[in-house]
Amino acid sequence: MSKELIIAEKPSVAQDIARALGGFTKEKDYFESDEYVLSSAVGHLLELAVPEEYEVKRGKWTFAHLPVIPPRFALKPIEKTDDRLKLLTRLIKRKDVTGLINACDAGREGELIFSFIVQHSKTDKPVSRLWLQSMTPGAIRDGFAQLRSAQEVEGLRSAAVCRAESDWLIGINGTRAMTAFNSKTGGFHLTTVGRVQTPTLAIVVEREEKIRRFKPRDYWELEATFGCKAGRYAGRWFDESFRKPEGDEHATAFRLWDRARADAIKAKCDGKPGIASEESKPSTQLSPLLFDLTSLQRDANGRFGFSARVTLQIAQALYEKHKALTYPRTDARALPEDYVGTVKDVLHALPDDYAPFAGEIMKQGWVKPNKRIFNNAKISDHFAIIPTGAVPKSLSEAEQKIYDLVTRRFLAVFYPAAEYRITTRITRVENEAFKTEGKVLVNPGWLAVYGKEAAKADDEGGAQLVAVEQNERVATEDILVKALVTKPPARYNEATLLSAMEGAGKMVDDEELRAAMGERGLGTPATRAQIIEGLIAEQYLHREGRELIPSAKAFSLITLLKGLDVSSLTSPELTGEWEHKLAQMERGQLSRPEFMREIAEMAREMVERAKRYESDTVPGDFATLSAPCPKCGGVVRENYKKFACQACDWSAWKIVAGRQFEIHEIETLLRERRVGPLTGFRSKMGRLFNAEIRLNDEQQPEFDFGQPKDDGEGAEPVDFSAQEPLGPCPKCGARVFEHGMAYVCEKSVGPEKSCDFRSGKVILQQPVEREQMVKLLADGRTDLLKGFVSTRTRRKFSAFLVRGGDGKVGFEFEAKTPKAGAKGKTAAAADDEKPPVAATATAKPARAPARKRSSAA
Repeated sequence: MSKELIIAEKPSVAQDIARALGGFTKEKDYFESDEYVLSSAVGHLLELAVPEEYEVKRGKWTFAHLPVIPPRFALKPIEKTDDRLKLLTRLIKRKDVTGLINACDAGREGELIFSFIVQHSKTDKPVSRLWLQSMTPGAIRDGFAQLRSAQEVEGLRSAAVCRAESDWLIGINGTRAMTAFNSKTGGFHLTTVGRVQTPTLAIVVEREEKIRRFKPRDYWELEATFGCKAGRYAGRWFDESFRKPEGDEHATAFRLWDRARADAIKAKCDGKPGIASEESKPSTQLSPLLFDLTSLQRDANGRFGFSARVTLQIAQALYEKHKALTYPRTDARALPEDYVGTVKDVLHALPDDYAPFAGEIMKQGWVKPNKRIFNNAKISDHFAIIPTGAVPKSLSEAEQKIYDLVTRRFLAVFYPAAEYRITTRITRVENEAFKTEGKVLVNPGWLAVYGKEAAKADDEGGAQLVAVEQNERVATEDILVKALVTKPPARYNEATLLSAMEGAGKMVDDEELRAAMGERGLGTPATRAQIIEGLIAEQYLHREGRELIPSAKAFSLITLLKGLDVSSLTSPELTGEWEHKLAQMERGQLSRPEFMREIAEMAREMVERAKRYESDTVPGDFATLSAPCPKCGGVVRENYKKFACQACDWSAWKIVAGRQFEIHEIETLLRERRVGPLTGFRSKMGRLFNAEIRLNDEQQPEFDFGQPKDDGEGAEPVDFSAQEPLGPCPKCGARVFEHGMAYVCEKSVGPEKSCDFRSGKVILQQPVEREQMVKLLADGRTDLLKGFVSTRTRRKFSAFLVRGGDGKVGFEFEAKTPKAGAKGKTAAAADDEKPPVAATATAKPARAPARKRSSAA
């Protein structure tokens, strides 16, 4: 009997389809019935690659082998999902499988995942398309009753493949061309660019440039205290005739730019009677919309400080592991129109903590068709993130926070609007106006779901005022002139950068391109966190607290692209243009070859601009250093590649071992002849390492690994008399001191060495402050340190540094709640190599037999 093979995008969707259609038996990684074989991908299983015969093995980072425009692309299996690809290929090739049904997500990425699987399997079996926007059993059955032909979605498939190939062409050619340009004068300076990554970076750099150019301005405000029959109230002077001047973002009706005028108004009004009048009007505030991934990441970053990547990981765990939330990688904030019944089922099933609110919603009949909540037109691949109704168990604190955030947002959206009474009081004294505003919550509506704290926070715009009679005569008891200063724009944090990426289309001048980007922005909800983390990993951005700060390397890249006139890579217009054309392709108005010809030409032009540029440097807005030349004392200026003295021949490269100096770092080096330890250097073998930098006898920067000439024969004794010891050596009991880039036993240096204890001041990019080493020596462990970075995965992790019984230092992970019957254990950092600085040997962290142990060097 012939059967059709259904391929879903994720295992959970395959399970939903099996339940909806019925009649399936479960095999190991697939289902089977009389009519169908059913399995799934696990996201992307294949990625684009240059066919082997066209790929250059050596010299690929030189202009000689650019541009890279293969006549066709190969597909390369993604290693970690290779088993699933082999399973699907085997099922596709089964003799009883006579046709395929594409049940991947209804959108461009789903089409791409399926298309690549079919291409890899080299099958010519006929294909049908299941198109679902809702996952209710009824919607799934209806979808199978109305399968589309592959021809109906050919435009979508072409657009999906074009987007993937064009991203590859621009990313590879841009990265190799900029790297070749930066490496022309020696060394290897990897300079990555990308269609989404680089415009995102340009947004952050532009904001930082505004902050640097910002010049604070003094201004003054007047605040008066008035006495009335019922008590006292405050009011702020304002200019009733104010019109915001063009180009002055800091001007408001409350600000005075002239101290003399502020003092004159105070003198005029002080002690004089005033007349108070007011008007009051009702106001309502609707609940926020349901979460998509980007809005969830924004909220979690603002409330809890979670990075976008961490929020996605938590939401993914709540979806996959706990089955408590729906699919999180969505850009929709609405639900399917047939989900009214499903929502009622979810409300009945929520955990007890939410039962009072769910019960009120059901009692009042607030779940009903409503285009703000249930709207098919507002859904693309997936609908909004909501709870599933499954009661989650054993959630971590972070998982509970995200689950609560989503569940309360879900409940709140069905509640009525919050109702306020807003009062505006104007007090006139000697024809000068003072404004007082009050905001009183009359009916909490949806705010009830969030409790008193939410109502209080929402009420910060004003408070309940003491009553006045209309046109009551009041006394001016005091007027305070407040001297203030304008502030620069705020730096981006992850929440505000996610918003900027989502709304990047608003920056585009062309109306058609702006419309094309209207629903997408830069990146997708599923990729934005990855883009930000990639910029941090490539050291284009630094995360300091919650702020994202562009590095010197970021400014250099934007300077380079502008200098070479490759401005398309720094502007959201490129994404807007692509989205516009891909949308035309989806509708059959533009052919795939025509689009790819334009992309290939863009790649060639980008490479040619870099190749033709004759100079090694490019123009830009470069800094003049505050520190003098170490050779002659002259003025040192920055140019594109170097810091160079304007009076003599001294100069130094800006990039050393793949890491670019920040301005303040080079100034410290020139002023104090030493800086660091600095993190993020990379060896020729690609390994990260840390080092201090010092000026040598030729006044050039060189590495200092904290191993002065104090070892071996002829070494001189080291004088520690000017230092306070940190504590006893865990190996021999002698004293431990700071020495170069390490904490060392006094007996581990000098001509008569008898101990080898030495521990780095920076371990896997985590600075180990003096007080933490004191704590380690005294108590056997540090506080939890949160900035270690894996040399293999480049991910951050948290750990304690612990002292082993043999005096060696190792890692210990934060204890997690053990499962029933499981013994607690600590683990060493299994996937981290020892950085190339002198270090201690490995401690044996307690009870970690299952993982490799590594040194905390």
